[in-house]
Amino acid sequence: MSVDPTLNLTNIQGDILSGLPKKTQTYIFFDITNVKKFRSDLRNFIPLIKTVAQVLKDRKAIDDHKKQKLPGLLPIVGVNIAFSHLGFAKLGVDDSTLVDPALGDNDPFKSGQKKDAVTNLGDPVKSAGTPDWEAPFLQDIHGVILISGDSHLNVNKKRLAIELIFGVNTPLASIKEVTSIVGDVRPGDESGHEHFGFLDGISNPVVDGFDTVINPGPKIVQQGVVLTGRPGDNGQGQTTPIPRADWAKDGSFLAFRYLFQQVPEFNQFLKANPIAKDGNGKVLTPEQGSDLLGARMVGRWKSGAPIDITPFQDDPVLAADPKRNNDFKFEGEINSQLRCPFAAHVRKTNPRNDLEVPPSPTPSIPVELRRIMRRGVQFGPEVTKEEATAGKTQHGRGLLFAAYQSSLANGFQFLQHSWANNQNFPPFETQPEQPGLDPLIGQGTRAMSGLDPLNEQKVLAMPAFIIPRGGEYFFSPSLSGLKATIAATA
Repeated sequence: MSVDPTLNLTNIQGDILSGLPKKTQTYIFFDITNVKKFRSDLRNFIPLIKTVAQVLKDRKAIDDHKKQKLPGLLPIVGVNIAFSHLGFAKLGVDDSTLVDPALGDNDPFKSGQKKDAVTNLGDPVKSAGTPDWEAPFLQDIHGVILISGDSHLNVNKKRLAIELIFGVNTPLASIKEVTSIVGDVRPGDESGHEHFGFLDGISNPVVDGFDTVINPGPKIVQQGVVLTGRPGDNGQGQTTPIPRADWAKDGSFLAFRYLFQQVPEFNQFLKANPIAKDGNGKVLTPEQGSDLLGARMVGRWKSGAPIDITPFQDDPVLAADPKRNNDFKFEGEINSQLRCPFAAHVRKTNPRNDLEVPPSPTPSIPVELRRIMRRGVQFGPEVTKEEATAGKTQHGRGLLFAAYQSSLANGFQFLQHSWANNQNFPPFETQPEQPGLDPLIGQGTRAMSGLDPLNEQKVLAMPAFIIPRGGEYFFSPSLSGLKATIAATA
């Protein structure tokens, strides 16, 4: 497949389609304090933004560096920026075409995540109408600056340059930092794995007209599933794209979530509930049984191998093969949890044939239009010996979840509310067992069937292993939108 010539890769912020290369990443959440000066400062900031075209060059340079087996990492840093609805309101920018007309005031971008966390996402509640989040995320947030790079040193250098542009910590500041968070790719062999130990980021959608390497797996998605103003940007089931203002085209909505993972407790749960026998009746050791339990909760082994293909034994070779590790559809499993539980995380968040092949109900919107582009990074230290021994978390760690899409209502919000938090999803005309919540991100009382392959009806209750502690919805504009509208003189 060749790149669509109408897709201007110099106009799209780099994290959206190609992902900013990173060993470390800093998120700076800010409020705008001086609108006139901010617009002027933004014009000086825009040249720092990495576009998709620039990121592709960076990634080629990184690949060449690896092939030549040169020491160290290339000193590459990338910067992007995104704004909340409150940020656009502060700037006096009319963002009405970012709101799905079918949703109006209920559009999640317009209402904001703090409200959505209580009304739709199911986050634990601190008081009436207020999620139990960390204090900075209970404040208004106007925008976020992402800085990704090869090292803390180089990222911090770029941060100082950005702070100088906006006059941070001076009487002439145009922004005020609400909070900042640093995420780091896990070290050594755990690189690419989230804190529970599972390889992450395997099944991002393939975008028509952008991705040139097409491996077997889920259907290719239209550009408008990720980018606003492109074919497929249809909102709540409209047959034609949502009319976007010119400045709002070639952008993407960013869903950010501050997710804390209870890793020692997760590991303790696996040890306390090992599966006795696999689906073939083979007796398992306690360690094998715990590994199988974790794999069936996630839907993949820690290596990344999908259990739909290799249900009872890990296969690292399969996991490392991009032509095989995402090529599964839950075929033949409409009424069976033998190979993969209905509520396994990867099945909940991308049900594939569960919603596309009869006798499953026909979805109102095809599965591929609900895909999201995930760009998260881990934060916090590795589990200490004391934590592992006690089975109790003592240090904060987890995932800085970030995902791009052209519709928050179709994408992240729907996946969380209607799939992960829905104990009856996936639905079948003849439902043999109630699936239960997503065991990782599901919000509510967690209890899941299908974990024991020889006793699919058995329900196992479990505590919360991932706890949301903040978040917001943002829009990442195109470079032309930033220049012509957002940084324009009022």
